[in-house]
Amino acid sequence: MILCLDVGNSQIYGGIFVKDQMKLTFRRRSQMAGSSDEIGIFLKTVLRENQLDPAEIRQIAICSVVPDALYSIRGACQKYFDIEPFVLQAGVKTGLKIKYNNPLEVGADRIADAIGASHIFPDKNLIVVDFGTATTVCATSKNKEFLGGNILPGVRLAMEALESKTAKLPLVEIVRPGTTVGKTTVESIQSGLFWGHLGAVRELTRRMTEEVFQDEKPLVVGTGGFAHLFDGEGIFDEIVSDLVLKGLFWSLKLNQ
Repeated sequence: MILCLDVGNSQIYGGIFVKDQMKLTFRRRSQMAGSSDEIGIFLKTVLRENQLDPAEIRQIAICSVVPDALYSIRGACQKYFDIEPFVLQAGVKTGLKIKYNNPLEVGADRIADAIGASHIFPDKNLIVVDFGTATTVCATSKNKEFLGGNILPGVRLAMEALESKTAKLPLVEIVRPGTTVGKTTVESIQSGLFWGHLGAVRELTRRMTEEVFQDEKPLVVGTGGFAHLFDGEGIFDEIVSDLVLKGLFWSLKLNQ
């Protein structure tokens, strides 16, 4: 079995692969990542509670945008699984040509998304929209060139910013509103979050298609925690919820 861990700003998203197939996924808040002991015990407990033997883990792969958490997670892998984990970072094989001005700046999660999408949808121009703490919109060519993209505040982050930076606006449930014109403060926030985010993603994918693919329509892939919130709005061709884990898995395979 292979354990893959995507360490984000809000959550640690984990997956277990058995013979190239996803067997289990789980999440834990990354703000409370804790010590290597806490993480190691958590990982072993998750496996056991899902009738999986921790001793069967043969490899571990990590991508992280939280350096402080990475130190503890690496220690947990070493102490509780006796495994030195593979970390998706600068210098490893990705199968992509990184066209960023400074490739070291690209987040590991964005690279994992691109690897996963290129593997699942080969020979396709791709735009991957990842709805995480930040929403990222990234372009990858059919020649496996990571071309770059956009980063904007995610839906939940935008909501929390409204609540923390204003005197009277509350936290709200993030849902698809029934109307654009809210009749209460809560409805108005929900409407602004949903339709505003949808409009931003739609405009970014349209402009990206014009600029880098010369109107040759790319395949638009949605992923991340809030992707299904926008399902049915016509902005995605496909939704792959666990794209980052699949990309991390194939990156590990490529570096063996």
